[in-house]
Amino acid sequence: MNTTTLYNLVDNLVIAKNSYKKINISGVKINSSKVKPGDLFIAISGQNFDGHDFIEQAIRNGANAIITNGRDMNIDPIPQIKVANPRKAASQISSKVYDDPSKDLIVIGITGTNGKTTTAYLTTQALKNAGYKTAQIGTTGIIAEGFIQNKTLTTPDALTLHSLFYKLKNQNFSHVVMEVSSHALEQYRVADIKFNIAVFTNLTPEHLDYHKSMETYYQAKARLFKMLNLDGIAIINADDLNGKRLASETIAPTLLFSKNNSNTIHFAESNIDLKGIKGSIKAGKDVYDINSKVIGEYNQENILTAVSILHSLGISKKSISNGINNCEQIPGRLESFELSKGCKVIIDYAHTPDAYEKVLGTLRELLKDENDLYVVFGAGGERDKNKRPQMARIAELFSNYCFITPDNPRNENLENINKDIISGFTKTNYKIFNDRAEGIRSAFRIAKRNDIIAILGKGREEYQDIAGRKRSYSDQKIIREWQ
Repeated sequence: MNTTTLYNLVDNLVIAKNSYKKINISGVKINSSKVKPGDLFIAISGQNFDGHDFIEQAIRNGANAIITNGRDMNIDPIPQIKVANPRKAASQISSKVYDDPSKDLIVIGITGTNGKTTTAYLTTQALKNAGYKTAQIGTTGIIAEGFIQNKTLTTPDALTLHSLFYKLKNQNFSHVVMEVSSHALEQYRVADIKFNIAVFTNLTPEHLDYHKSMETYYQAKARLFKMLNLDGIAIINADDLNGKRLASETIAPTLLFSKNNSNTIHFAESNIDLKGIKGSIKAGKDVYDINSKVIGEYNQENILTAVSILHSLGISKKSISNGINNCEQIPGRLESFELSKGCKVIIDYAHTPDAYEKVLGTLRELLKDENDLYVVFGAGGERDKNKRPQMARIAELFSNYCFITPDNPRNENLENINKDIISGFTKTNYKIFNDRAEGIRSAFRIAKRNDIIAILGKGREEYQDIAGRKRSYSDQKIIREWQ
């Protein structure tokens, strides 16, 4: 950012003092360890850390001013700007610092419990196929020409986002397709992003350790649709009751899609097998021919969502069909590998009961009666504990045998996580492993030709989060040993 004054940055947040016009600000930080001389430090309270505890470090590093949540920190002569919500302030200031870059891009925000990444990937590929310079932001990091794909939060913090949008604008990108998490909406990370299109996939129980109730979770998702202006478009899954509610609460024009309702954008015909999804999607008078290599009934819904987005943008029929059909696999989403012994391995990021039901139900349906389905899975530490036994119950229902392994235990005791998981089993067709790689190898050893091993939870992640450290680890690397 270019050097500006403290007055310019905070005059819309508080009644700014004239003395602030003489205080130059060369950067904005929310991490005290990254503060440099001349920076403005915004103290944000998080789940694990409170930025107010690091104000002294920020001042030692040269901060010229501090924004706080109203506490009197006794930091004179360093200016302290007290605001009601530092997260919201961070969003507003970030937008101002980078000259509101999202207004110069077409921004598509996708929210919902499941399907965000696949929908974003399909949409991005089709936009690129149509000739638009498009960036994708989400669980897999940023996917954009000329940018390093660093994996981060599903939706980055406000400062990172506006800085990224600024760079995208200056490098002549026209479209941004981004996953928008409920945490990001609740924490004002996207409060000052100008969304042209908001997309709702579905809502099932998830993140209830954070949101506490489904209603609170819904309200977080609903923020995205309340941010839309009259010139925006809300694209909504009409098969989800929460979608119908959203449609009644947004002021933007609404476009509905459904697997069941022919009055919306829908599949006029379709066929799903191990080779993929084939059929046609009808949107008013337009018909889009689909011959996709992705598998599973729920991917039918993701394709339908992506086509609805692209249809609303007026992309040509040929570009939409080619873009969807040319996506052979979505990284980390029902991604398929063949082992040398003739069995198939599927990795998927599924980490909710609903996603387990969709993924394992799909695989069981596509598997021949004489073959077996093995499931390797675990549960993230310091996350919703109630879903753990539910995932075990679903895995047991669809599989022949389960291999329980670590999956980002974080700072939670692995034994306690496993106890929660196995409480959902009614039989003993499972084994517990303290090493995920060994659990996967054990599944590979017993699988025979044409069996399927589903490895759930981590997708393309390349680490294990254990006791505050991210240790190098990849499910895919273990698979390559057996190919």
